[in-house]
Amino acid sequence: MIRRTVNFPSLRKLLLRPSYLSSSKIGAYNGYASQPSPLPIPDPTYSDDDEYANVDWDSLGFGLMPTDFMYVTKCSAGQNFGHGQLNRYGNIELSPSAGVLNYGQGLFEGTKAYRKENGQLLLFRPEENAIRMKIGAERMCMTAPSIDQFVDALKQTALANKRWVPPPGKGSLYLRPLLLGSGPVLGLAPAPEYTFLIYASPVRNYFKEGSAPLNLYVEEDFDRASQRGTGSVKTISNYAPVLMAQNRAKSRGFSDVLYLDSNSKKNLEEVSSCNIFIAKGKTISTPAISGTILSGITRKSVIEIGSDLGYQVEERVVAVDELTEADEVFCTGTAVGVAPVGSITYQNKR
Repeated sequence: MIRRTVNFPSLRKLLLRPSYLSSSKIGAYNGYASQPSPLPIPDPTYSDDDEYANVDWDSLGFGLMPTDFMYVTKCSAGQNFGHGQLNRYGNIELSPSAGVLNYGQGLFEGTKAYRKENGQLLLFRPEENAIRMKIGAERMCMTAPSIDQFVDALKQTALANKRWVPPPGKGSLYLRPLLLGSGPVLGLAPAPEYTFLIYASPVRNYFKEGSAPLNLYVEEDFDRASQRGTGSVKTISNYAPVLMAQNRAKSRGFSDVLYLDSNSKKNLEEVSSCNIFIAKGKTISTPAISGTILSGITRKSVIEIGSDLGYQVEERVVAVDELTEADEVFCTGTAVGVAPVGSITYQNKR
């Protein structure tokens, strides 16, 4: 029986401190700082007087709620993205032979804007998302926006949709950047044109359980990723393959699926859309980034916060058998935040 309740309120609170809701350590881009360049919002119907959209914030879940504006810009392969523009949210036009439709040449990111008590907005470490998209674009042979362009586009999108940012404590505005191979291509090759866009939706809890502990199922029949594949980048082609295992688990009453490594089937990797941690005493452990696991930004933040709080934080191979000895288990991700795990079922044992 593995039934644990996470008790890390300090992690959840610290994740919302201004020091983590802004520029911080940037890995290989350490020392980089974005330069804000606010641009006017080209729509006469927008007004700062529209403080809040007409939304029942208390019943907000994690579903698409279209907002007012989306950001769009395009460029040819090998060129640089220019200034984009804010358009009314709506459908986009793609060629039937677009690279993203035929060969899955696409990436996405996810981040959030939060409203402070004084009405100002905060973004959660947006430079990290920009860097991750650039790394993913290199792997997928795509042209990516610069870090400055990426962050500035996020700021524009958040400000243009400010009335959709929930009140403090009621949720956040989820921002979804997309990089698409939008140019037409017939033979297998990189697309000749790329589209970078961002849309937004107000959200609250990702899982239907809300803040209640999750019930995970350890998947052994399907793999999420394999060595030397694309599991470490946020390509769109990594996500549809998990739907069968996820649907099967949810039909049996589980919250989500926990995947093992594809080689030995003995070690933890990640949940369908988030990273996983185990805690025992003053030690917090999480599977090391080894080419098959996404380098989560919330994961990185929890590692840094855990160290700041005096925990020994380990990034290493974590055997599935260690779950039976763990004091606590929790998941992290932009969408899920820090989510407690209450039970894990492995080989028909809970």
